[in-house]
Amino acid sequence: MNRITQCLHGRGTVSAIMHHRRATGNAMPSRYLAFSGMSRPVVFWNLTDRCNLACEHCYSRSDPGRDILGELSTHEAVSLIDDLSGMGVPLILFSGGEPLLRPDVMDLADYAIKRGIKVALSTNGTLITPDTAQRIRESGIEYVGISLDGAMAATHDRFRNSPGAFERSIAAFTHCQEAGIRCGVRVTLTRENKDELGDLIDLAIKIGASRFCVYWLVPSGRGREVYDQLQLTSSEVTEALGLLYRKAKETDPASIEFLTVDAPQDCIHLLESMERDGSPDLADAQDLLRSLRGGCSAGNRVANIDPCGNVYPCQFARTPDFLVGNIRERPFSILWADSSNPVLALFRNKKAQFGGKCGDCGYRDLCGGGCRIRGHAASGDFLAEDPFCFVTRKGNVRTQ
Repeated sequence: MNRITQCLHGRGTVSAIMHHRRATGNAMPSRYLAFSGMSRPVVFWNLTDRCNLACEHCYSRSDPGRDILGELSTHEAVSLIDDLSGMGVPLILFSGGEPLLRPDVMDLADYAIKRGIKVALSTNGTLITPDTAQRIRESGIEYVGISLDGAMAATHDRFRNSPGAFERSIAAFTHCQEAGIRCGVRVTLTRENKDELGDLIDLAIKIGASRFCVYWLVPSGRGREVYDQLQLTSSEVTEALGLLYRKAKETDPASIEFLTVDAPQDCIHLLESMERDGSPDLADAQDLLRSLRGGCSAGNRVANIDPCGNVYPCQFARTPDFLVGNIRERPFSILWADSSNPVLALFRNKKAQFGGKCGDCGYRDLCGGGCRIRGHAASGDFLAEDPFCFVTRKGNVRTQ
């Protein structure tokens, strides 16, 4: 996760993080979790693969017809929460599919919060009515991330394969804010919506989003089938990063936070931009990024649990090659602590000898070799270079 705003406006952030590193569980503010140094992961939990939409880039192949057979029961989910609480997990992000299609989602959120775990919700927003927003508020969920894949209805609805989805998602922001819930925009940037990025940012500010998070496409689920068609070029990525940097620089950091996900190498563009501008926050930004100890959080500070209890290093690694185990066979806490697990060993080895340009890149200690899922998908080799990277071996931004 590349926290542009926190790094760009970082004065005071380092000391605050150092102070909060002594905290645990609910005592740690969510905005500092990425830099907390905790060995206990943030858990991305796909409660269901069923969804009321059928988005063309969905990483879990969710749609209305997905079978829910085999999904964890409420009893099993509660037991899992007990286990996560016992090991001090700071945050659970309920995702899907569409998590609001799971009837017990509010009860699970309420229970997790009572057990000392913060809870966030990742949703397409189309099912959030005023009543639903009030129930979210009453459950104790502190943040709702709502997906928007276009600044115009035509773009968003095409991605989501659902006419009217845009209007319902926009309305969800109003309903959440009226209920007193903090919410943010999540956008997967591709060739089809890249030209709307500036308008999307303006829209996010207009509707009162507290966070603007750009996800880059990962070859996972249906996203793998459209990856070559939709993925951005290096020059398009750097153009988008430049726009995000400029917007973050000119925007009050207290009003909205800008960040990117799924490409640890984004921090290189950020640091180079700050150095070029003579930013007074550069030293703090460098310290913050070094505290991540090698970019990608998968298998360390991040974990994924799918609807059937399968555990993976991250939500984009949901393939048999990266299966850590199943919580029906061994508790999550035991699986996660198993240093001999071959999958976790792959993701946790920060000294691995990567191939290609990642093997001799001078920025390797900051980005950790980018996204291993992309490298593996492209070549079948976990240690292959990340083909999405825009950085040259000499550490300069590449142009096309």
